[in-house]
Amino acid sequence: MKKILVASTNKEVASTVQKATSRYEENFDAIYCPDTDEALSLIDYELPEIKVLDYTSKDMDANRILAAIHADPWLHNGGIIAVVPNPAMMQEIEDKKDPNILIVLTLYTFKENFERLLRILQSNQQFLFNRGIQDRMGGQEKGSFICDNDPLDIRLYTSFLVNYLYCSNRIDDEGRYALQTALMELLTNALEHGNCNISWEEKTDFLKTSGSMLELIEKKRNLPENRNKKIKISYFIGKDKSHFAIEDEGPGFDWKSRMVSGDVPDFELEHGRGISLSRGLVTALHYNDKGNAVSFEINNVRDMANSVPGIMIPFATVTYKRHEIVFKQDEPSNDLFFIVSGRYGVYADGKLVSVLTPDDMFIGEMAFLLNDRRSATIMSAGEGKLIRIPKVSFLNLIRKNPHYGIFLSKLLAQRVVRQNNRTVELSEEIKDLKNRLEGRV
Repeated sequence: MKKILVASTNKEVASTVQKATSRYEENFDAIYCPDTDEALSLIDYELPEIKVLDYTSKDMDANRILAAIHADPWLHNGGIIAVVPNPAMMQEIEDKKDPNILIVLTLYTFKENFERLLRILQSNQQFLFNRGIQDRMGGQEKGSFICDNDPLDIRLYTSFLVNYLYCSNRIDDEGRYALQTALMELLTNALEHGNCNISWEEKTDFLKTSGSMLELIEKKRNLPENRNKKIKISYFIGKDKSHFAIEDEGPGFDWKSRMVSGDVPDFELEHGRGISLSRGLVTALHYNDKGNAVSFEINNVRDMANSVPGIMIPFATVTYKRHEIVFKQDEPSNDLFFIVSGRYGVYADGKLVSVLTPDDMFIGEMAFLLNDRRSATIMSAGEGKLIRIPKVSFLNLIRKNPHYGIFLSKLLAQRVVRQNNRTVELSEEIKDLKNRLEGRV
């Protein structure tokens, strides 16, 4: 059951959420908060996966709630749906490029589409509800989305992919901008020129007379021949690179004629710069001959420094040099260490058993929580930074900020699951090796 916090005093917002969740009552549970302080408290205690921030409610300070979530990476689970009174404010909030915001909708669009949003969120929860708990460990992921012929779907699925990679430390701020821009540009091309079969000349003429491309898209996508067309978004998230492919069901378009000399976008044009712009932001961008499928790659970052929760900033940050000892096996466990950057070898009885990176978040949490002596020696593999948090101080943090304790519990549970999975894998490998050896006898 996923929780939805509705920070609003607007009856239209509340009734829209209530109507939609009644159809998904086995999946979503809404909590209604007409008070800003109450909403902030519930975010700390309940850790709701979805937050509906209503900017149409004058009695609610939605910006204050957004700022509190933005300042604390441990509140970045799930995502935010912002409801605004007009397109101007929608643009203002989108320009902030806050990674926690899944989508910004006007009140009218929210009422029309919220139920569909819940359906999409439920169908793709692995991209939404694991944010904030970094659990990739060099793994690979692949899959696909089937996107409706709708600009709203394009924005939402772009947010899924960009925010997921950003919050799992696969891309940095620069990579987030590049991926966001490329996906939006290329998906928009798939919708406009692909499924809606809008020619470059038709778009040019329409922009001169109307100025609102959404009107033309709405008209074209609802034609009988276009109404049921889809856009397929495929992804492969590897260790060093991530690969994306977009395919529409249209007749294709002459993408080569839209490329200007030297792959440099012509900014004098009213439109038609998307392909050139995307080519400058990502690598290996390639269209098929028909012009209805495009693919590209981005480079992943490795061991990127963790964002430091604001509440941890007052504690001492310690810089470690190569081969410097953090603590030794059998020492008393008086401190917990938050990994800001670097790689750290874990040695038990003089043998290297694992390596910790910023993805692991903490060093020494088991002995810390069990009030036990250190079970291993930790040595820095290179230069790195750790935040040292005394036990009493961290316990006080948990009392004042319950989500810290919940987050740490989830992190430990994930490590247990990973260890169990690895144990099963090793057992299968040993069994397979034994069978092979017996077969040779």
